[in-house]
Amino acid sequence: QVQLVESGGGLVQAGGSLRLSCAASGSIFSINAMGWYRQAPGKERELVARITSGGSTNYADSVKGRFTISRDTAKNTVYLQMNSLKPEDTAVYYCNVRILLVTTSTWDYYWGQGTQVTVSS
Repeated sequence: QVQLVESGGGLVQAGGSLRLSCAASGSIFSINAMGWYRQAPGKERELVARITSGGSTNYADSVKGRFTISRDTAKNTVYLQMNSLKPEDTAVYYCNVRILLVTTSTWDYYWGQGTQVTVSS
């Protein structure tokens, strides 16, 4: 009923930039918070950045000042602009979206399929 399609990952040198996108589609009535998580090999999944429906944002300390999260409400899309990338940013990045479906009365969280970001030194 919901599809989250991510794009924009890839290989980049340290100091470079990438922009991730995540578009939600399906039987969506409303979207609340949208966010990005990442998981590096051997590590737990962690929050990178989050944005509410009102536009409030929060970031992991490790990415503050380098990453910017934004959203296009009309397109049900969330973006993550990543600048000054470091090798330690290497991970699979997942979008996470809180959605109210047309067919239900409860809010649920949905995950994207993940996109690989690799930063070489």
